[in-house]
Amino acid sequence: MAVVLAALIAGAGLVTGAAVAALRLTAPPERTGLMRDAQAGVTATLPQGWSAGAVAPVTGFTSVVRDGRGALVMARPVPGPVGDVRKATAEAAELYSRLLLMGDRVSVVDDRRTADGHTRALRAEYKDVVNRPAFLRVMLVTRTDRSVLLVGLLQPEDESRRQALDEVMASVR
Repeated sequence: MAVVLAALIAGAGLVTGAAVAALRLTAPPERTGLMRDAQAGVTATLPQGWSAGAVAPVTGFTSVVRDGRGALVMARPVPGPVGDVRKATAEAAELYSRLLLMGDRVSVVDDRRTADGHTRALRAEYKDVVNRPAFLRVMLVTRTDRSVLLVGLLQPEDESRRQALDEVMASVR
């Protein structure tokens, strides 16, 4: 009788442990806050480990968020109307690639229309042994009253951190 009772208790413990583990593994990532940029007129949801910075490291950007491990997303308003969204995004990606990546080989890894604009992502590779590949995403969010430019940078590139960076940029409203 005691053996049967002990087996039932152990079984119940296993089921409870499995249920708790399954809930933790399938739960959405915890959110730690919002980035609000009044000048650009946007907000972004920040995943765990990300925080808003005081001053963006590039002139003209009005907000920045970082993960503390080499990833950042900056936002700035775009003055005036944007005629060709795809072309403007490509030109911005080229400019910020030269300013921020300075890679020996830079390739386009994503270029597509979004629901409210356009995005282009670049990957930089370096010949030296010190620098690891870097990732840059430029997103132009178009609105009827004004547009917003987002620049996301990840150094060194890592797939899970790249997903977090893309998640932050996609959350901009």
